[in-house]
Amino acid sequence: MDKNKTYYFIGIKGSGMSSLALILNDQGYQVAGSDIGEYTFTQKPLEQAGIPIYQFDATNIQSGMVIIRGNAFEDDQVEVAAALALGDAVTILTYPEIVEQLIRQYTSIGVAGAHGKTSTTGLLAHVLSGIAPTSYLIGDGTGKGVPDARFFAFEADEYRRHFKDYTPDYAIMTNIDFDHPDYYHDIQDVFDAFDDFGHNVQKGIFAWGDDPMLRKLTTDTPVYYYGVDADKDDFVAENIKRSTQGSSFDAYFKGELLGNFKVPLFGKHGILNALAVIAVAYVEEVDLTLLKKELMSFQGVKRRFTEKMVGDVTIIDDYAHHPSEIQATLDAARQKFPDRQLIAVFQPHTFSRTIAYLDEFAQSLDLADQVYLTEIFASAREEHGNISSADLGSKINKFGGIISPENVAPLMQYDQAPVVVFMGAGDVQNTEFAYEKILANTTMNLQ
Repeated sequence: MDKNKTYYFIGIKGSGMSSLALILNDQGYQVAGSDIGEYTFTQKPLEQAGIPIYQFDATNIQSGMVIIRGNAFEDDQVEVAAALALGDAVTILTYPEIVEQLIRQYTSIGVAGAHGKTSTTGLLAHVLSGIAPTSYLIGDGTGKGVPDARFFAFEADEYRRHFKDYTPDYAIMTNIDFDHPDYYHDIQDVFDAFDDFGHNVQKGIFAWGDDPMLRKLTTDTPVYYYGVDADKDDFVAENIKRSTQGSSFDAYFKGELLGNFKVPLFGKHGILNALAVIAVAYVEEVDLTLLKKELMSFQGVKRRFTEKMVGDVTIIDDYAHHPSEIQATLDAARQKFPDRQLIAVFQPHTFSRTIAYLDEFAQSLDLADQVYLTEIFASAREEHGNISSADLGSKINKFGGIISPENVAPLMQYDQAPVVVFMGAGDVQNTEFAYEKILANTTMNLQ
């Protein structure tokens, strides 16, 4: 890598791309990039770092640049086409190729899984950063490059097998589930991708023990299973206590007590994520006394159970876009707010996913007291389909209707300090912000 060259990111506002741009910027590289004009939640950190962001234009591409091509862009995208036309005058690299260069510089831990990657990577990065110099790349748009770092914690994304050539020292595998039906054929296809990645892990894999697919991993790399079953798992959480303040548990490794750990996390998945981090730290001989302290100060990651108060209403913003993730998010909300009315607002993400999981979406959303939907978010790869949010709504017992940024009136009927959970991977925040604005004005008028 050459600090005399500009590293130009096509699609710099993407969650992984923005994280990577921040890391290279921290390491002293010249960084710039381009994306759509609309504001995204990843934009502010880039602007704070002084990284130039342009709108897509062929004239942005100049000879001598190193082009990092976003995974979503085909050869006919305007800047990709301009870069290809320049031939050897530019260097074109993919996002995974740059990540692999970082992996080789540190003791690296990749976090893979259909669900829970970002939350687990964020927790791992937070804990390790408080103990030793740590660089990290998190899927919420957060990235940091630390000179002479000991550790590198990063998300290993399974979409389109982007993680297939990564060679980390360790990997956490939170689960294997059928997702991305626009790419993967079935659950076996997803398993094959994870199994291939597992063969590239150098020192150890930490896998959730209750996942039947993870039990089938064929790698020769040592696999440590974590979970709540002392008869089957290597790292075990016992004496679990869940409250409105968080969770606590005793952690064991093959029958040896490692200590009692407290985390300000909610839901079963929060306990499992913490146990995976403890397992990595133990194998890497990190001081567990220091780890206990760092666990307690974790504040979460962007768009993963992010809370705010508007008047007496609690609003939770979450990236959940798969039935398993919806179930985990609502479980966490029930733990923290057991006596309050729970309203779910969900934006289905892509037509193919909605079709593939229609019944499962309905079952998971019915865990709330009332459910509202927005229209399906259409991706650039999939602009239309033979299903609508109304079709999903007809399957939901507690369905209250379809809302939008222009019509959030149905959410205004709840006056007993409800908890309103907005979930989705698209632009559901537009509806959330519209609701917050009206709610804030109403609250102000009442005072």
